[in-house]
Amino acid sequence: MGISTNFSAEQELMRVEAAYSKRQTSPRYTLFEPAVLLAVQELERKLIGAFRRKGMKSIDKLQILEIGCGTGFWLREFIRWGALPEKIHGLDLIAERITDARRLCAPAVTLDCSTATELKYEAERFDLVCQFTMFTSILDSQVKKTVAREMLRVLQPQGSIIWYDFNVDNPHNPDVRGIGIAELRALFPGCWVEYQRVTLAPPLARPVARISPALHRLLSGISVLRTHYLAVIGRI
Repeated sequence: MGISTNFSAEQELMRVEAAYSKRQTSPRYTLFEPAVLLAVQELERKLIGAFRRKGMKSIDKLQILEIGCGTGFWLREFIRWGALPEKIHGLDLIAERITDARRLCAPAVTLDCSTATELKYEAERFDLVCQFTMFTSILDSQVKKTVAREMLRVLQPQGSIIWYDFNVDNPHNPDVRGIGIAELRALFPGCWVEYQRVTLAPPLARPVARISPALHRLLSGISVLRTHYLAVIGRI
């Protein structure tokens, strides 16, 4: 049974790596795309708001880990908000993305090309463990549970997991699958989960943002049109 499970996990990780590797860089995912800029700005406001509700006035003392960090966009954002580079760690399956992250991030940031199914860190190492649109690329339920368990293992008792991901399927992309709130809670048993729906549906957001940022903000206020969950998760 153990051999079969490990083989299944290895197959799933290879599938995820292949799916990400074939994706080409597109201008639609840069901050020069109005919808992306507005979505990032909204997410920044809500993330900092979540930190403030936890009583944080700065993040300079936090040990931070992001799994599926890509080229390090959010790692650089944390530094911009005051986090110290030497306290920041990121990992990703794709070697080319880690190479780009090393080029773009501060030298003191620790970056590693590895899988989140077996994190190399000791238990209770990090104050903040993050994932941004990574989990929905994992289709195997056991691999998702393993990664979630590892995130909790390296989280300090009073620490928080930051989760941002799709809650709906993408009919044009079979390599991703939305994660609803029931599944999210099941991935982190014994934890509290605070969540909110965010991010205007991209197919609607892209044309609207080019026409009117004000209309984009108005539509973003309609819950049914939001396609992502932003959640803060911690141990009970």
